[in-house]
Amino acid sequence: MESYPFVESHGLIGDLQTAALIADDGTLDWFCAPRFDSPSLFAGLLDRKRGGHFRIAPDGAGYVRKEQLYLPGTPILITRFLTSDGVGEVIDFMPVAGDTPTDRHCLIRLVSVVRGTIRFRTDCQPRFNYGRDRHDIEMHTDGAVFRSPTLSMTVHRVRHADQPPDQVEIERHGDGVRGFATLREGATGGVLLETGSGEPPRLIGPEEIRAMYEQTRDYWRAWLSGSCYRGRWREAVERSALTLKLLTYAPTGALIAAPTAGLPEQIGGTRNWDYRYAWIRDASASVHALLGLGFTAEARRYLHWLNDRIREAAGRATPLHHLYRVDGSTDLDEELLDHLEGYRRSYPVRVGNAAADQLQLDIYGEALGAIHLADAYGLRSSYQAWLNTVKLIDWLCEHWDRPDEGIWETRGGRQDFTFGRLMSWVAVDRAIRLAQRYGVPGEIDRWSAERGRIYHQIMNRGYHPARRAFVQHYDSDVLDAALLIMPAVGFIAPDDPMWQSTLRAMDDELVSDSLVYRYNPTASPDGMPGNEGTFSMCTFWYVEALARSGRLNDALINFEKMLTYSTHLGLFAEEIGPTGEQVGNFPQAFSHLALIRAAMALDYLMDGAPAPCRAPLETLVEQDSPRPWKLVRGT
Repeated sequence: MESYPFVESHGLIGDLQTAALIADDGTLDWFCAPRFDSPSLFAGLLDRKRGGHFRIAPDGAGYVRKEQLYLPGTPILITRFLTSDGVGEVIDFMPVAGDTPTDRHCLIRLVSVVRGTIRFRTDCQPRFNYGRDRHDIEMHTDGAVFRSPTLSMTVHRVRHADQPPDQVEIERHGDGVRGFATLREGATGGVLLETGSGEPPRLIGPEEIRAMYEQTRDYWRAWLSGSCYRGRWREAVERSALTLKLLTYAPTGALIAAPTAGLPEQIGGTRNWDYRYAWIRDASASVHALLGLGFTAEARRYLHWLNDRIREAAGRATPLHHLYRVDGSTDLDEELLDHLEGYRRSYPVRVGNAAADQLQLDIYGEALGAIHLADAYGLRSSYQAWLNTVKLIDWLCEHWDRPDEGIWETRGGRQDFTFGRLMSWVAVDRAIRLAQRYGVPGEIDRWSAERGRIYHQIMNRGYHPARRAFVQHYDSDVLDAALLIMPAVGFIAPDDPMWQSTLRAMDDELVSDSLVYRYNPTASPDGMPGNEGTFSMCTFWYVEALARSGRLNDALINFEKMLTYSTHLGLFAEEIGPTGEQVGNFPQAFSHLALIRAAMALDYLMDGAPAPCRAPLETLVEQDSPRPWKLVRGT
């Protein structure tokens, strides 16, 4: 168990169709191809013996220390080894794959020596289909080819022609290959992994590899230059934006929740899920964050993806699914990988996601909120898209008053979750505003009546008089951090006594220093054993709620404290564990979305003026809602 690298020791690279995680010891131990949601080739994170890995590191030299950083403005990862023999680097990146789905993906691992002379060891041990498929190996002078029943992977050698041809040894080693190379100061070598090629390995020269490196570097820096964020937390915000872009499947515009599966919310526990899919909730939140940063093209792609899902739902007269594969399909049957022990023996390992069959009413509010916000930025829905949206709202007006599984996807049975009702109110409210703004078709009178019914029900049943707080669902007195967004969506004023007392209750019960728990699973059983860490998204929501409620100093210190929990590369998993470690799938899109939103909210309040983007920052919540940035005296 001690051989597992910590989750937070990893960096993320990707090509906008898939991604890989590389630890600070030079080990590639998570990579799926040809898509994010495809079976793994390397899954050492889930089983050190059977999952597969690809490590490049100094051989036999005593470590002084190892460091990891990103090339500024890019997801090009640099892992540095400071040894008794010298200083070496491994540079990992993936050339952008483009907008057309492909089986061919390149992952480049360059090795160089900055000082001294270092002998490097390479150990490539792929395990196809989560380690379930056997594979054949063909050895060649300049690499090797691995063939499984469903996928092939070629390993090409990379050599720097400006340096003497140092001796390179390549040999078969078990079910993989290993190699040794002694590099002197200034020398560069490495390997290129290529999936789905079918071509034999070859020696790749310096011009070709330099062109790949420069094209990748220039693509990411050009993309990031489109950001209009100039606030106080530029480094954290820009790294979050790059991470969100890396989690985007370019052919469809889908945003996955995380690139990993099976990383536990509690070490040794069973709360281990597959997050390599696109949630309506995440995609909608990304529209808010990216529009606020000025990335209109990316927001438009997400809206196209969202409108495609709404069109499908309208066409079949069934609820909108909340969870999809990156291609828009919904075949997400959950299965257990019994042969893998799980990260640090956190079993079971699940792929697929049974939550796809749940009813989660909050997604309608997130979807309509994104559409309404996009309209404020000039991204108006088409005629047909609006007609499909009308069908969705008409369905919601008939079904909002139903128990559901809620935002947290509990497996303990459906409840009348307050958050589901809250976001149903948002959905109907935003639809009314759009219909009134443009005079487009819609049963506004009926929608207005349902909006009023939802509002009164939440106020009468969602607020617990004895707790003096809004609670998780109508039959409990349990607090829920999801309700931190109530003022943000314009449902209640931030200085309303009912909200102020709710926030104080959360201070006392859900907040641990600066970190926020989603809810108490002991008090509100969710159908799963064990506990979990604090939820990073909720912590950032708490920061925003504090700021809105007039507690700006509290918001600032909590935000700064939360940033200290990021990894050395500025990344966040889903949760923070008891000793400050990252737990859950990694990196998590919603954590970074919430970070961006909290940073912009704080900048806005501290500057007292809109951010220098196309629309005022308050539209990141909702245009026409009660003024969200009103400062009130804390109580």
